[in-house]
Amino acid sequence: MLNSNQDHIMKNIFKFLMVILLLVPLGCDSDFEQINTDPKQTSASAFNANYLLAQAQFEHSNTGYSQLLFQSMWSQVLASTFGYYSNGDKYVGSGSLISYQNRIFEEQYRAAALDVEIQKLVKDKPELSNLSAVSTIMKVEIMQLITDCYGDIPYSEALQASSGVSTPVYDTQQSIYTAMLTELETAITSLDASKAIPTNDVIYKGDIISWKKFGYSLMLKIAMRMTKISASTAQTWAEKAAAGGTFSSIDDNARVYTQNSTGFGNNTTGALLVGDDYREVRWSETFISFLKSTNDPRLGVIAEVPAAGKTANANQALAGDSNPAIQIGLPNGHDLNGGATDITNYGLYPGATGTGDDAAPLGKYSRPVTGLYLSRDAPNFLLSYSQTELLLAEAKARGWNVGATTAAQHYSNGVIAAMTSLAQFNATTGAISSGDATTYATAHPLDVTTLSASLKMINEQYWVTTGSLFNFIETWSNWRRSGFPVLTPVTYASQFSAGAIPRRIPYQSQEPANNPVNYADAVGRLSSGDTFGSRIWWDAQ
Repeated sequence: MLNSNQDHIMKNIFKFLMVILLLVPLGCDSDFEQINTDPKQTSASAFNANYLLAQAQFEHSNTGYSQLLFQSMWSQVLASTFGYYSNGDKYVGSGSLISYQNRIFEEQYRAAALDVEIQKLVKDKPELSNLSAVSTIMKVEIMQLITDCYGDIPYSEALQASSGVSTPVYDTQQSIYTAMLTELETAITSLDASKAIPTNDVIYKGDIISWKKFGYSLMLKIAMRMTKISASTAQTWAEKAAAGGTFSSIDDNARVYTQNSTGFGNNTTGALLVGDDYREVRWSETFISFLKSTNDPRLGVIAEVPAAGKTANANQALAGDSNPAIQIGLPNGHDLNGGATDITNYGLYPGATGTGDDAAPLGKYSRPVTGLYLSRDAPNFLLSYSQTELLLAEAKARGWNVGATTAAQHYSNGVIAAMTSLAQFNATTGAISSGDATTYATAHPLDVTTLSASLKMINEQYWVTTGSLFNFIETWSNWRRSGFPVLTPVTYASQFSAGAIPRRIPYQSQEPANNPVNYADAVGRLSSGDTFGSRIWWDAQ
């Protein structure tokens, strides 16, 4: 539940929701000037730019199906036999393929547009410099997500329709990364606790120290994304981030609060509560098997086996059994269509629960615990202390100057933090004590015998951390960067990625018509054209 201050914020968002109609994702709307000068709308001088911040944070974080249909299963954290999820589980397009190809592009540019509008509204108001800096940090956070999904994208000319730019150039991802880091550093440096704080901030409630930590932690994440393509650049910025001061506890976790009662419910949990999704979306065999291999205490907290029978499986008020010994992950790449790929023909199929018309073919497979994850008021995680510590562990293992703490200690901190962060979904059902988490981390220390051994363990834990915190786009991005865990692609008929796990998302489907010259230029720089198989700049190797 939100506190009174957050409740007030969400109500203000709802009141001023009409403002987002003034903004367009890439600035390609020829009527923008008319809309933006409508005398019936509020004026820039009268409008409080703070109201846009929470909306930008909410829209950016609330990805829902936009991450469930692709990345949650490309990274083999979740699995499903439901045809609607074939996009992610089997790399086979369902009727919604083009819609989900477009959604991150459209939704995230819309969120970034709100941050750009904030900057326009406060550019001549030095007393609101902190709001400008926070909106810049948020814009960088958003733009990294977009470019990591698609590759080269409009950046330098994006969101400038009011200035007459209706066909923005597609900047190279390398130049985008350079620009993001420069903008981020400038914004962090400008944060000043002596000035007015942002008042509609649903992440840190305007706390400037927290925003500095978030800025440097984001800088670290951006830096580490470049390890394959430019290790020296990655090192420079990772060391700068560490010196600036990254997250120091799970209290720093960047998470966006939601509130279903005011129309701002969590879209990921909302999607998983849909009847077909609830019945057929499960933790993957890869994910559950990894947790079971080390008796990970998260297993008994995040997974449950439904009560027997189809009726019980569908009853969202009926808790499942979280006994770690009975958890089984669903293998990716199966269906309920009666053929060779039907899950009942899988060699390790455990059998159904229930009988006759009440039989549940997936009844013994583990689902995300309803009482932990599926509140419509659950937070959306953007970046966690655990992620930051694991990235610092990798930087230290590479021999970079990121402080005196050892790679092994950063790794231990990251593992413990990942476990204890689950309580931020639900303090009761997600509780793993720091003692139990520490015991596990002590029993499973980082292998420092070789760099490759360290990188494997660190990035496997990053996969578990982001997967268990439902931050699936980040799970997929870091898997592409690191190569860990080693995943076996699904084999299935009519795949859109030639039997490989997708490396990017094709561009928004209307871009060839709306921005043909710049779109063609960007596609020409891709190794295999505008496909799921082309590799983006930082994933080129």
